[in-house]
Amino acid sequence: MSLPLKNKVALITGASRGLGAGMALTLASEGASVMLIYTSASSTPKVESLISEITSLPHTPLATSVRTDLSSPSAPSTILSALKSWLGESFALDILINNAGTELNAPLGTITTDDFAKVYDLNVRAPLLLTQALLPHLATRNARIINISSVGGRFGFPGLGLYCSSKAALESLTRCWARELGGNGTTVNCVAPGPVQSDMLDKIPKGIIEMQKRQTPVENRLGEVDEVAAIVAWLAGEKSSWVSGQVISASGGWAMY
Repeated sequence: MSLPLKNKVALITGASRGLGAGMALTLASEGASVMLIYTSASSTPKVESLISEITSLPHTPLATSVRTDLSSPSAPSTILSALKSWLGESFALDILINNAGTELNAPLGTITTDDFAKVYDLNVRAPLLLTQALLPHLATRNARIINISSVGGRFGFPGLGLYCSSKAALESLTRCWARELGGNGTTVNCVAPGPVQSDMLDKIPKGIIEMQKRQTPVENRLGEVDEVAAIVAWLAGEKSSWVSGQVISASGGWAMY
C-alpha cells in the first residue's frame, strides 16, 4: 500500500462535512494523522463517525478533533493547546488546510456591517490568525499550507459580493505567504473549486449552479468531493514541491486561469 503522507500531521478546518471531511479522509488514506476542526455541536456525531472511519483504515492513522468557533480570535489558542495535548509541546505540523468558510447571499444594497464581519471574520481573518499562530510549529522543512478558495474569487456573481471578495483576499494572502515562507521549502497554494456535490450547495443560488453546470466543459456536471480532495492531497505531498503561490481551479474547466 502506497502511503505518500506517512508520518505527516495534517490539520483541516471545516472538517465535519463536504469538502473538509473528504480532504481529511483522503489525507488519512494516504498515511497522514489528522486533526479535524469544526464549529457546531450538531456536527459532533458526523465528526465522531468520520474519526471512526479514519482510524479503522488498514494502516490505522491517528485522528482527533477540536470544536471551536474559528470566527473568534481566541480559536487559534484553543487549537494550539489541543495540538500540544495530542502531540506534545514541541509538535511539528506538516500540513495546514484552511478550508472553513461561509457564504452569504446579500445584494449590495442590503449588506450590513454585521454581514461583512460574519463573512470576513471566517473567510479571511480566521485563516490568517490560525496560520500565524501555527507558524512556530510548522515543520522546519517542506511544510504545506493549502487555502481553499472558490472560482468566485475571480468571478462576480450577483448577491455574492462579500463571499467572492473574501475569497479573492484569501488568494492574495496565499501569494504573499508563498513569498514569505518559501525559504525552507514550505509551499503555500490555493485550490478554487467550482460547485461540488455537497450540502454547501444549499447556500448558493440555484441559478448560478445551473449556469455553471451548463458552461462546464467536462461533462456539463458538478464536481465530486473526491476530485477536489485528490488535488489537495497532491499539493500536500512531496511531488508538488516546485509549486507555490498558485491558485488551482478545480472546476471541470469552467474557470481557466
